[in-house]
Amino acid sequence: MSEIISSEITDAEKRVTVIVPSYQPDEKLLRVVTGLEALGFDDIIVVNDGSSEDKKALFDEAASHPAVTLLIHPQNRGKGAALRTAFTWFSENRPDREGVVTADGDAQHLPADILACAKRMLEEKDKVVLGVRDFSQSNVPKRSRSGNRITSAVFLILCGLRISDTQTGLRAIPSSLIPTMLKVTGDRYEYETNMLLAFKTYHIEYSEQKIETVYIEENQTSHFRPVRDSIRIYSLILKYVASSALSTLIDLLAFYLLQKFLAPVFGGVFAATDALVCTVIARAISTVTNFFLNKEVVFRSDLPVGRTIVRYYLLAIPVMIVSGTTLILLKRWLGADHPFILTLLKAVVDTILYFLNFRIQREWVFAAKKEKRN
Repeated sequence: MSEIISSEITDAEKRVTVIVPSYQPDEKLLRVVTGLEALGFDDIIVVNDGSSEDKKALFDEAASHPAVTLLIHPQNRGKGAALRTAFTWFSENRPDREGVVTADGDAQHLPADILACAKRMLEEKDKVVLGVRDFSQSNVPKRSRSGNRITSAVFLILCGLRISDTQTGLRAIPSSLIPTMLKVTGDRYEYETNMLLAFKTYHIEYSEQKIETVYIEENQTSHFRPVRDSIRIYSLILKYVASSALSTLIDLLAFYLLQKFLAPVFGGVFAATDALVCTVIARAISTVTNFFLNKEVVFRSDLPVGRTIVRYYLLAIPVMIVSGTTLILLKRWLGADHPFILTLLKAVVDTILYFLNFRIQREWVFAAKKEKRN
């Protein structure tokens, strides 16, 4: 197989650099390097991300290969930091290269698949190519299968990104997008997730390339820490949940107090619309807190306050009207007059609207301007 593909590699594909971040590797790292060289890749960046001293001989042997440039972190900084180090070095030292392919150093990405992603990237200009696995196969560890299913669903529902393999480390990135990838935050595994989220933020197109599904020893060599790294990976979504939860508590508390003490004052002609009036007042109180939390903490937008706050309320006001109007209808249909029951109904309605809010805020309110590329 390698001999057939090697004969097909072109000069253009030889202008693609392969990046291999590595921490505490074994001999499989050398198999990755020799496999890539056998296909004709002549520029491979290996990053030693603070591995222990007993791994030095492996990295020295890898560096002895003509195609390899070895970059070293004195201390372990994480996969994201290793990728950014390689991206920075690539930008400064490889101005004529077509792009990069990131691959793992544990031989789970076959050289033939790395080449396939490089070819696809050259065919589809200004697109990131994701090497995606088939998680339905029996050799996929349960934690990887379930983790990918959950993350894929979250990406689709909250971000509008249909990605079949959110955990893949095999990604082909054209040179024009490397500066954008350097803007992405995160030092460890969350960096790769943030890269995917950046597709929406920076209006980056992407495609998927099917690759072999390889798991060696049930993926026991992975340095992924399930609890800590999962929290990092879902940090954006968790921050949005926390911001929304705090704002919702403020909103519901204000709504309850208004229903209890102010609604009885309305009486007469206002009785039919008191739920809407209370919704408007409560939402006015909670949205200011929510806006600044989302801008400064969740989406970390550097756009002007004036622009974003106008967009925020162009979204918030219709959502508020929908929420209040829906409550009026539910109140009439169900005959619900008790403040506590109305508050529960409001919580259900706002939860449904929550998912729509997240996507619009990410993609419009706090989204960066589309960058022009040559």
